[in-house]
Amino acid sequence: MTTIDTARLARMFATIATAMSADRDRLCALDGVIGDADHGIAMELGFSAARDAVAALDAGATDPTTLLNTAAKSFLNAVGASSGPLYATAFMRGAAAVKGKTTLDDSDVVSLFQAMAKGIQDRGKAEPGEKTMIDAWAPAAQAAGEAMASGKDLAGSLEAAAQAAKAGAEATKAMIATKGRASRLGERSLGHMDPGAASAVTVIEAMRTALTD
Repeated sequence: MTTIDTARLARMFATIATAMSADRDRLCALDGVIGDADHGIAMELGFSAARDAVAALDAGATDPTTLLNTAAKSFLNAVGASSGPLYATAFMRGAAAVKGKTTLDDSDVVSLFQAMAKGIQDRGKAEPGEKTMIDAWAPAAQAAGEAMASGKDLAGSLEAAAQAAKAGAEATKAMIATKGRASRLGERSLGHMDPGAASAVTVIEAMRTALTD
């Protein structure tokens, strides 16, 4: 059984920010095909802001809910584009899911993860198959829950989530965008991976690394 404290969650945001900086140019290139070519920049800005905000907290005197709400506010302040409200909602829903807890066990982390995915879906009003980040987040959340229910530990559950996210992002290549700016392209969006789904894979893989390695 893993025990995740506030300091570990703060390190998770640092891991995601590092991964997003490394992936920025690829995400911008993906976005350049069907969007404004700035998705990688927005995600790097948002997670860097979240990293800095949670690093400034006193981990010993801060519970996971406060940390996640701090991350949400800082991400939203840094990113005005669509991904800002989506990830801010994700962190706020995650915060609500673990309210009252000082440390998180395996099932708590999976609940947090699933709440994040649901927050993104609710805020974006998106369904799987519409070529959005939900095509990575929704199957990842489902896979994490199923793995946990089958007796897997946190490492196994987040590994299942990461694999499901990768498959989901890959599947967006065969979809026609019906949401967001990419929807203006219609069938011309075919053959291209959705940048939001691609960045979701980066986030989820970084979470897996930070919370289980």
